[in-house]
Amino acid sequence: MFQKYLVLASKKDKAGMNITNHLSQFRENPLLSSWGNKPSFDLYFVEEETIYTNNLDLEKINQYDLIIFASKHQSEKKEKSLSVHAPGNFRTADFGGEPEKVCPASALFNKLLFTKLQENAENASLDYKVTLECTHHGPLISKPCVFIEIGSTETEWVDRRAGFILAKTIKETIEEFQENKYREIAVGLGGPHYCPGFNKLQLKSNVAFAHIIPEYVMPISETFILETIKKTVEPVDFVVLDWKGLGKSEQRQAVIDILEKNYIQWKKTSDITR
Repeated sequence: MFQKYLVLASKKDKAGMNITNHLSQFRENPLLSSWGNKPSFDLYFVEEETIYTNNLDLEKINQYDLIIFASKHQSEKKEKSLSVHAPGNFRTADFGGEPEKVCPASALFNKLLFTKLQENAENASLDYKVTLECTHHGPLISKPCVFIEIGSTETEWVDRRAGFILAKTIKETIEEFQENKYREIAVGLGGPHYCPGFNKLQLKSNVAFAHIIPEYVMPISETFILETIKKTVEPVDFVVLDWKGLGKSEQRQAVIDILEKNYIQWKKTSDITR
């Protein structure tokens, strides 16, 4: 499915530079990769923030199959975290991209990236919370892409151990990724920004998520749901609902009405075998 990868970071982003500095040591000679028909990756650095589309060379990006944004994460709680998420916006575009538009994303690639990140952090006894985030912020590009981030303060952004773990995770995911027709592909809907219910399913079930729509963008429109399904690279089998994270019964019913109107299958998180 994917053969040519581009890992992209801003020169102003200390976490992104930390990750890519380690990743440059893993990079195999591109000529050797082409001889063995192996997947390969290139590094691309921009002067300004990566969340704004106009800072990117789209002609260059379009030469690759999948884009990995290596980046910092900021939060008010300043929690030590390693996170993965698809980019896009469900309402305003205050941080890049366009309103109500999301990027293409691969549920299968994101699942492997997240499980590898969890495994590598555990094996290194790295004291960081590993988590998915819901789909949020820019840029808006036409190629499948994903953010992988170190959070949440400058202390963590320059932590060499954290940078190494993310670089190792990116390298191993690129090397080991392959299509899996037995996975169930889903969009997640409901719950908080850090997706505790979907974290468990991404790690422990056969379901793979690319886009996750959080409760805080409710009322969730038909446009939001159809956009995430359209922009998931693999055909979506169903939508998974964080039942308790959908608010009041009227809001849940409104979501179900949209899904059933469009003949979209749905399940609760509790319905998924782990």
